[in-house]
Amino acid sequence: MAIEGGRSGINGCFFLRKYWQVILLLASLCGGIDAQIRYSIPEEMRVGSLIGNVAQDLGLDLKRLRSGRARIVSGESVQYTELKTDKGILVVRERIDRELLCGDVTPCSFSFEIILENPMELHQITVEILDINDNSPVFRKTEIHFEISETATHGSRFVLGSADDPDVGVNTLQNYILSPNAHFVLKQQSNPDGTKYAEMVLQKALDREESPRLALKLIAVDGGDPQKSGTVNIDVTVLDANDNVPVFNQTVYKSTVMENAVKGTYVTTVNATDADTNAHGSIQYLFSDLKEDLKNIFAIDESTGTISVVGAIDYEQNKRYEIRVEAKDQGGLTGTSKVIIEVIDVNDNAPVMNVLSFSSPVSEDAHIGTTIAIINVKDADSGKNGQVTCSIDKGLPFDIKSSLANYYTVVTDALFDRELLSEYNITITAVDSGSPPLSTVKTLRLTISDVNDNPPIFEQKMYSVYIMENNSPGLSIFTVRAKDVDANQNARISYYLDEKQSDGTPVSSYLSINSETGVLHAVRSFDFEQIKQLSFTMKAQDGGSPPLSSNATLHVIIQDQNDNVPQILYPIQTSASLVAEIVPRSADIGYLVTKVVAVDVDSGQNAWLSYKLQKTQERALFEVGAQNGEIRTIRQITDKDSVKQKLTVLVEDNGQPSRSATVNVNVALADSFPEVLSEFSDKTQDKEYNDNLTFYLVLALAVVSFLFIVSIIAILSVKCYRWRRERMFYKSNGQLPVIPYYPPLYADVGGTGTLQHVYNYEVCRTMDSRKSDLKYARPDSESIISLDTCGKDTLPHPNRDRLTMDDAIHQVSAFPLIANTFFEDCTHKT
Repeated sequence: MAIEGGRSGINGCFFLRKYWQVILLLASLCGGIDAQIRYSIPEEMRVGSLIGNVAQDLGLDLKRLRSGRARIVSGESVQYTELKTDKGILVVRERIDRELLCGDVTPCSFSFEIILENPMELHQITVEILDINDNSPVFRKTEIHFEISETATHGSRFVLGSADDPDVGVNTLQNYILSPNAHFVLKQQSNPDGTKYAEMVLQKALDREESPRLALKLIAVDGGDPQKSGTVNIDVTVLDANDNVPVFNQTVYKSTVMENAVKGTYVTTVNATDADTNAHGSIQYLFSDLKEDLKNIFAIDESTGTISVVGAIDYEQNKRYEIRVEAKDQGGLTGTSKVIIEVIDVNDNAPVMNVLSFSSPVSEDAHIGTTIAIINVKDADSGKNGQVTCSIDKGLPFDIKSSLANYYTVVTDALFDRELLSEYNITITAVDSGSPPLSTVKTLRLTISDVNDNPPIFEQKMYSVYIMENNSPGLSIFTVRAKDVDANQNARISYYLDEKQSDGTPVSSYLSINSETGVLHAVRSFDFEQIKQLSFTMKAQDGGSPPLSSNATLHVIIQDQNDNVPQILYPIQTSASLVAEIVPRSADIGYLVTKVVAVDVDSGQNAWLSYKLQKTQERALFEVGAQNGEIRTIRQITDKDSVKQKLTVLVEDNGQPSRSATVNVNVALADSFPEVLSEFSDKTQDKEYNDNLTFYLVLALAVVSFLFIVSIIAILSVKCYRWRRERMFYKSNGQLPVIPYYPPLYADVGGTGTLQHVYNYEVCRTMDSRKSDLKYARPDSESIISLDTCGKDTLPHPNRDRLTMDDAIHQVSAFPLIANTFFEDCTHKT
């Protein structure tokens, strides 16, 4: 969009006129300028004055300006404008002086870019500064002195010089006015560059005797509204006759000079001649109305007319100089000529790079062609010296493209992988085409932001952990580690256990894991005899969005401890029975008496059992197999060996420390069953008698107490019942039925006799009953009988025939006397 305006003044009043012209240019290359807008405003506008509505002119929404972080980018040191993103307008930020900004150059404008992000847009804004009449024409001298001979011919010209007005257009210098006089008229001339200067033309001869001095005024006026002017005084001294004017041999002198030429460099020489002689023919050379800035660049030798360099010449500031030279004789007559000096450009300016936009960090999943930076490159030189080429170091996944003149876009040329390379130093080199070429290097440090594209990885796919049983709950048993090559939150790993059940029990009831450190803890104490191994799945999950995870299998192997003593399976030991192994006295050496069977629920060496006799007599009769637990005879049985043999077998495991158990084995050395009974009955009956006596005493005490309490309650109940009946009988006057009354010690004579006391009968056996033989048949293979303390029943015996006391009675029923004698003894005990 283009906007132009101007301001003029009349009698100190200003008015502003604006007209708008809209031009919208679409960039033809990707990443280039999306639109160009041009505004025209007058200079010297107040700070905050409106330049234009950028949002409306670009067709942008205010939200887009804020979300895109719209801002002005400019390589200039002073920013004259400011963007109000909340209103979408462009306002004046600094006072703009067109003369200070552009000097004589017209039209005067400056450009900048407005950049937006997400997506990236670039809009170029050009602001043209319109001139206002804020400067008056100013002469370089306050007074002009002329010495003119009275013999000066009609039509002689005298250059008055020019006034400077920094304004342009109609506001600049327009006319010169000479104060009224009788001798001179004013002629206005123009230089090739358009500047105007004035000359006085003699139209009436001077007469020194009449007027030796003339005082005139030269007024320079501009075309502004209101009009402004400047004045210089002209002092004319009338001399005696000097009738020849110095004349230059060339009307225009042309020369060239190299930019940055050293001081004293020769430029050119002007030459003028005067036909007069003596003092009137002596010529002096000087610059005519030389601007202040040129006085510090060039100098002329007054006597020789040689022009040389005395200051710095910069092609970028001025490409051409025009200087007027005067040749003045001693009579006051002057001749003029013009010197045109062309400046030859030298490649003395390196390219200047301005980064208009730079996006860092960039996501590692950015697509190829993503814009990274927009760069503006300028070279103040001209021609080939100002032609710039930009490039990026090879081997980097970036490319640089030229979208518009002096604008370059850095784009991605490959896909990123932050895990391989997380940072790039993009070196951009701008080289001009001068000789020798000058270059500028700028490095952009681009950071690649992480994307959650890598799951955590366990160090192993399968772990095996060994833990001793009987551990303390909460014990740390293992630590798992997973690695995630991503960064920040995407690499923050959390550990979890799979909640599937093991034998119907959740895994969380066995183990727990610290989600941050991966430390595994035992929730309970393990028992090898119940659980020997646990297998479950662990999961490592990162903190990305969406999160990624991986699994690993963990086998927890429970190791056995020697925490169980051996268990005796045979022979069975109980307090209510005694087991006796019957060994005939005629048994040979190596006779198998019995076998001790034991097990250990531990495993490995902890379950290896060994057997040995703990207590033996002086002449050992038996030995036990260390590995199999078999008890065998190691010598012949003699008459000196007692019938009852008590062996203590120690069963010990191979654990560290070892655990053991003992078992008592009773062996009876007898050839017949009655010998066994007679040997074991006395001691067992005494022990049983004492045990039964205590039990019956306690039971009798409890029964007596119970009967006493019941009797008391019964007596009281009867008493209460009788008392109540008597009272009811008296009140009813004998109408109640008669209750039969039985006196104390009433005897029942209904057929059972009249016995009033309880009689106890005891059954006794003869004194020789113990020696009576009680024989019974049994299989030859049976070598053991288990009797309780009364001899009423046998106890179970593994892998042998059972012989109960009832069987024994049945077998001896044919012998009444012997059977009676046997039971008589038991009944008497009872």
